[in-house]
Amino acid sequence: MIKHWIVENDVDNKESYPQIVDAARILQQNEVVAFPTETVYGLGANAKSDEAVDKIFKAKGRPSDNPLIVHISNKDQLIELVEDIPASAEKLISSYWPGPLTLIFHKKDGVLSEKVTAGLDTVAIRMPDHPVALAIIEESGLPIAAPSANRSGKPSPTTAQHVIDDLEDRIIGVVDGGETGVGVESTVVDCTGPAPVILRPGGVTKEQLQEVVGEVGVDPSLKEGKGVPKSPGMKYTHYAPDAPVYLVDGTREDVQKLVDEKRDEGLKAGVLTTDEFVNDYRADVVLSVGRRDDLKTVAHGLYDTLRAFNNRDVDIIFAEMFPEEGVGLAIMNRLQKAAGYRVIKA
Repeated sequence: MIKHWIVENDVDNKESYPQIVDAARILQQNEVVAFPTETVYGLGANAKSDEAVDKIFKAKGRPSDNPLIVHISNKDQLIELVEDIPASAEKLISSYWPGPLTLIFHKKDGVLSEKVTAGLDTVAIRMPDHPVALAIIEESGLPIAAPSANRSGKPSPTTAQHVIDDLEDRIIGVVDGGETGVGVESTVVDCTGPAPVILRPGGVTKEQLQEVVGEVGVDPSLKEGKGVPKSPGMKYTHYAPDAPVYLVDGTREDVQKLVDEKRDEGLKAGVLTTDEFVNDYRADVVLSVGRRDDLKTVAHGLYDTLRAFNNRDVDIIFAEMFPEEGVGLAIMNRLQKAAGYRVIKA
């Protein structure tokens, strides 16, 4: 039976929360534990131990060439793990740590498990902005490797129940801090080159990054998911519900026509839309992911909505598209991966 520790989100002293001490001790024993961050739930293990990191890959069914993000609770840990901190990274750390921003550095040799970095000479590191996550990392005294706490390829978990649904018989326990806030994973920025480059869009937008460090590039492989991944989320289909997803580059009328065609074929069709248009469709299942006039609500609700389709009897899902500005870049990145890059141009 999986351990299910329930804690409040406003952890101010670990002595009042034996659950956090218990979870940290299990991490020290090179076992895996899921815990909340401000983005999604992470599946944590000792980033220095091959044995522990292997258990992450086994629990998730994750390809071992996909590097992991290392989570830390203070800057001293960062200095222990990396060769140097570029000026651009220093500025971003000052502005967005703790927070939903992962930075890529040249790693120090011999400190982390090679399995964390998938054999690369770089490492992805972030400091989460969640009191429970920070308390667990601090209590463990370890850098914690932590991808999202779901089966590989499925929608990331934004509640402890999502973790239990996916991994109940695969991990020791989950620390339940309630629903996560941002809803999509951290932004990943490579700081090892002459200028910062976004490898995965997320909770900190390109526009926000540029306010701090000037021009920021976007890795071209984001569109195809090809090449050797320097960051989690750059390869393989992710975030997918059980039924196939198709993005529709067109009007609501175009979406409805596709739905009608599939229903005429005897298939049950679903539509992923927003509050503004949820009543405009005639389909077997119509789910709203949030409000189009506030894309943060879409980011927050995206994974829960994709998972909700699994509890509704549909054979195919058509999803509306969103402008790739601000957090919309992260939303579309996740939807493209959920759809396996299948886009119907109407």
